[in-house]
Amino acid sequence: MPAKSQAQFRLMKAAENNSKFAKKVGIKPSVAKEFTESNVGKKSYKNLPLKDGGPSLSVERGEKLPVSQGAGLTAKGRAKYNRETGSNLKPPQPEGGKRKDSFCARMGPIARASEKGSRARASMKRWACSGW
Repeated sequence: MPAKSQAQFRLMKAAENNSKFAKKVGIKPSVAKEFTESNVGKKSYKNLPLKDGGPSLSVERGEKLPVSQGAGLTAKGRAKYNRETGSNLKPPQPEGGKRKDSFCARMGPIARASEKGSRARASMKRWACSGW
């Protein structure tokens, strides 16, 4: 049975590799190993957990936009991030909706505290948040 989530996969991977932990959570290491191996051909979550803060994304490789163009990830950058982390990032939603409202509410205080010309301010402008 493949993992249903990243958290479940991490739990089973930990139980597979650490017998003390496996005993504590009540999972046999052999069962955990079988569980994690069943993800072959599906989401393997092999890169979890991310120890270095995530995949390396660059403006030069076309994975991020420069601040002058509104900052943020390009389609290529989102694809790389999703592939390496198992996430499901979506493109900006400047036309409106729940995602836009949520983004503007979360990023607003960060952008206000940052200096002019920062990526945070550029992203607020790109998402067409009010007041930017």
